[in-house]
Amino acid sequence: MTRFAFSIAATDGKARTGSIRMRRGKIRTPAFMPVGTAATVKAMKPEAVRATGADVILGNTYHLMLRPGAERVARLGGLHRFMNWDRPILTDSGGYQVMSLSALRKISEEGVSFASHLDGSRHMLSPERSMEIQRLLGSDIVMAFDECPKADRPRDEIARSMELSMRWALRSREAFDAGEDHAAGAALFGIQQGALDEGLRRASAEVLTGIGFDGYAVGGLAVGEGQAAMFATLDFSAPMLPADRPRYLMGVGKPDDLVGAVARGIDMFDCVLPTRSGRNGQAFTWAGPLNLRNARHAEDASPLDQRCACPACAHYSRAYLHHLHKSGEMLGAMLTTEHNLWFYQALMAAMREAIGDGRFAEFAREFDQGYNSPPAHSP
Repeated sequence: MTRFAFSIAATDGKARTGSIRMRRGKIRTPAFMPVGTAATVKAMKPEAVRATGADVILGNTYHLMLRPGAERVARLGGLHRFMNWDRPILTDSGGYQVMSLSALRKISEEGVSFASHLDGSRHMLSPERSMEIQRLLGSDIVMAFDECPKADRPRDEIARSMELSMRWALRSREAFDAGEDHAAGAALFGIQQGALDEGLRRASAEVLTGIGFDGYAVGGLAVGEGQAAMFATLDFSAPMLPADRPRYLMGVGKPDDLVGAVARGIDMFDCVLPTRSGRNGQAFTWAGPLNLRNARHAEDASPLDQRCACPACAHYSRAYLHHLHKSGEMLGAMLTTEHNLWFYQALMAAMREAIGDGRFAEFAREFDQGYNSPPAHSP
């Protein structure tokens, strides 16, 4: 059984393509992970998610611990069986969601005490409890517990937060390793923090590499700082992380974010954007995003994207999708979500191929020209 093996097949500049091999299958990198927050990728059946080309999905510790409960999921055979997904699952630690509760939580050295957004019940989420929940879920890739402050906070506050996250990273490592059978078949990723500050990012990376993890995430970005600041931070933060381990940019992002981050050495991504946008009538195409609620689509018989092989583009017109979204029909959300996930996976596949062929810079230029060009009726 292969617990975790990362290999790089080709590089082109800082961009890399390769694979992660685990007991439940191979993850091709660069990889985009659809988000299955509450044990479901919204509006999608698991087999339909797999058909898009997704090798791995993300589950959410915070939401699953509150409902239906990690212990219940464990009694029912684990998250894979519960949601009928037999491929790898990465679970986030719950830290980001807890931090977003602001008025409902209290941070201490032990962890975070918070009130459930569902019923107000009190809970404590610590590094040890986060590792326990992820173990009960049966996660393949476990994320260390961390705090994610907003990038615009004072530097001394961000420094204190980063240092706390590093102490929690060590406790996460120790608690994960105590999981015995689960630890023997799963992987643990550490999370670099430090907001936009190069010195704090370096200090964080040094602590994490000293502890040792199977992979390393760049946390604390895509929280409102803007694409230029995110890319500038990746320029110095990604190379601080070990080159022989996967680098995961958490919570990103828009298609052009993915291309820019791959150019800076990132291997893994997750984001709710393709599914959330799909439910709200926004479709992503090679010619840029379009709003299906716009009246200009009302009599457009063309597919969403001529280059797309998804079921929505094969069988339905923009006019029909416009009608579904304007009518509030759930099929509109389903079809547009499916299209968006197909587009994201096609984008990742195209980047993997371009890196392998040594033409990633050319691909990135052509993508930018097409994606950010003035909108057309039929891309």
